[in-house]
Amino acid sequence: MFKKAALLDAIAGTNRGLLASEPQKQAILAAIATLEDLNPTPRPLEATNLLEGNWRLLYTTSKALLNIDRLPVYKLGQIYQCIRVETKSVYNIAEIYGLPYLEGLVSVAAQFDPVSERRIQVKFQRSIVGLQRLIGYTSPENFIQQISSGKKFMALDVPINSDTQQGWLDITYLDENLRIGRGNEGSVFVLSKT
Repeated sequence: MFKKAALLDAIAGTNRGLLASEPQKQAILAAIATLEDLNPTPRPLEATNLLEGNWRLLYTTSKALLNIDRLPVYKLGQIYQCIRVETKSVYNIAEIYGLPYLEGLVSVAAQFDPVSERRIQVKFQRSIVGLQRLIGYTSPENFIQQISSGKKFMALDVPINSDTQQGWLDITYLDENLRIGRGNEGSVFVLSKT
């Protein structure tokens, strides 16, 4: 699809939005809106086979995510959003690198509930921040299995009050390998399936 390729070309070289200039941001938002109009999956929450899986962030306007890159000595690595439809769970995982042997991880686990054919209500439940080596992090899949089993990590591993920490996400485009979402804080997310 030409429009999809145009969006991916516009995103290329922006390091998930960290390096995007204002003109690039405007061009990317226009390409996103064009692609959203062509969404092949108008009811994305019913397309569980497409929604399920591990997604890697390609681009975002989320200040909360992009500001992780501003930590002294550290740089933002890959960011994943892993969706488990059966348990209505979502895991946000940001890998952080910098000093050798001190690679970090920032993760949030949440539950979601569909509230329309494309919107989910997200209730954050647990935050884990620490060093990948101490946590035993090797991959998003392995990490999620450990979280699901109830493991407590040698890290800043704290419960989140889901009554005060929640939001929503509209899934505005979904196909076999690309997902676009818009969050309650006005952020846009473009992700590819891994």
